[in-house]
Amino acid sequence: MDRSILTQNFQDEPKIFNNTPVLIIIGGATATGKSGLAIELADRLSSIILSADSRQVYREFTIGTAKPTVQEQNRIPHYLIDICDPTETLTVADYQMQAREILSHGGVQFLVGGTGLYIKAIARGMKIPRVAPQPELRSQLEQLGQKTLHEMLRQVDAIAASRIHANDQVRTLRALEVFYVTGRPISEQQGEEPPNFPILYLALDSDRLEQRIAKRTGQMIEMGFVEEVKTLSEKYGEELPLLNTLGYAEMRQYLRGEISLSEAERLTVLHTRQFAKRQRTWFRAVSEIEWFDSDSGDLVDRAWSRIEQFCEDVRRD
Repeated sequence: MDRSILTQNFQDEPKIFNNTPVLIIIGGATATGKSGLAIELADRLSSIILSADSRQVYREFTIGTAKPTVQEQNRIPHYLIDICDPTETLTVADYQMQAREILSHGGVQFLVGGTGLYIKAIARGMKIPRVAPQPELRSQLEQLGQKTLHEMLRQVDAIAASRIHANDQVRTLRALEVFYVTGRPISEQQGEEPPNFPILYLALDSDRLEQRIAKRTGQMIEMGFVEEVKTLSEKYGEELPLLNTLGYAEMRQYLRGEISLSEAERLTVLHTRQFAKRQRTWFRAVSEIEWFDSDSGDLVDRAWSRIEQFCEDVRRD
């Protein structure tokens, strides 16, 4: 995993990195225009953007993850994009560590994306056990069956077992994995340590989200999304987990001759809309978020006005 991102260009950006960090979060569902808004605002502040997208961290997965273009990244420095290979696994703990290192340089920074867990890891200071996935251990445990696994968890970590549904195998396995690797219950290693720097939490939403998703999906195909999926499949093999994610899975169905390109596009729009609904639910549960309408003609000016007020409040404090 490339960790050069942690020191890249900081010495060249004195206006950005000084004093205490000041974090402006722009969250919301996919296709709401978060990146475009962030670029306009960051430009006004001579700031930088930290990506909070769980797929944009992987190199070569570009069109299907809607990464900022080369021109956009040249305009505003972007971080936490293209930081590991597709065959690697970037855990939330890895992401949190790298984001904190960048934030430690101080100044106004933007955290932008739709991966709520990434944002929560920074904004709430989630305490995350640094235990990488253990495929062999998980495979052995899975053979025991979920009922036995949950009972095992109850014996070694009753608190975690009470919080995890008896049928939730993913979280049960993770809790057991952490216990057997560290020798300590996961419940003792979790919690939150909120950061001591100021945070403004904004989010975007749109009543035209389905149309936005359909438009962006069409643009991805025009930009060469199918060719990207074909190239990645040939290079890494179809068993690569990332190739089973949103958009990539549907385009692989087309490449295998199972469905037409128009059907692949339709399914991508459908599944993206369903994903966006889950993202909305996540962000709606965050009480400190201030919501903005993506379709407002004065969105940039309204968001900028709020940021100016926030920065002035920070200066007074």
